[in-house]
Amino acid sequence: MIRNLDITLLRTFVAVADHGSMTVGGNALHLTQSAVSQQIARLEALSGVLFFREKRILRLTPGGERLLGKARHLITLNDELWAEMTEGPLEGVIRLGAPYDLVGAWLPPALKNFAAAHSQVDLQLICMSSPELLAATAAGTLDLALVEEPPGKSAGECLSVDRLVWVGAKGGAAFLKRPLPVSMVAETCAFRSVVLQALRKKETTWQTLFESGSIDATLAMVRSDLAVSVLLASTIPGDLTILPFDENLPELPLFSVNLYHVKGQRSRASNELAQQLRDGLK
Repeated sequence: MIRNLDITLLRTFVAVADHGSMTVGGNALHLTQSAVSQQIARLEALSGVLFFREKRILRLTPGGERLLGKARHLITLNDELWAEMTEGPLEGVIRLGAPYDLVGAWLPPALKNFAAAHSQVDLQLICMSSPELLAATAAGTLDLALVEEPPGKSAGECLSVDRLVWVGAKGGAAFLKRPLPVSMVAETCAFRSVVLQALRKKETTWQTLFESGSIDATLAMVRSDLAVSVLLASTIPGDLTILPFDENLPELPLFSVNLYHVKGQRSRASNELAQQLRDGLK
């Protein structure tokens, strides 16, 4: 038997999860606390317990955490389908910001798919370091931004978690030199502080070379075996190699790729591009 989920129940669940309160979640949806409690009870009758009740604060159970992401996805698809049926094709301008190293990895397929499906949208790509992208999004000069940050609390939506690794030329010897020649894209690179901190902890002597703001120039330095660099494992070009951690190349932490939206009302086009970016990291 085919059964259908009630989007209203999912929308209420997401609002309560976001606010940690049935009262505040209900206010956001213009519903009474009684109505919210009834809807959450109906959803829990289907899915099991979704919240731990701790005094006045609600905390998601493991089942609630699993449901939350899928619920958001269904609500987004519902809203986009409704808008397409009632408002016509997407149009307008979207300004997307991304770090230099993500542009050549999985970003092109997502942008190609979006452009093919929504030819009336003017999509603009702006490359900056992650700290600069955060500032631009907060200032309202970007609609969406992909930001590399250490895992943990973030105002953005985590799309992926990846390992930061050392990279060098295939068959190269730059990693053996002392001081260790390290090339990173720019002084504002999100990886720079954690890399230098790890080197200091290992008491490895190093020197930074050619921080020009150009990912192509940095990779050229590595390909020429003049320096080593660091990248997320999923973004490494095929002609470079991962260097193993050892007494001179310290282990590096995980990093998240987080999605940030400009504050305020989000356009339909912006929501659709955000979904393409989520799908591109699955």
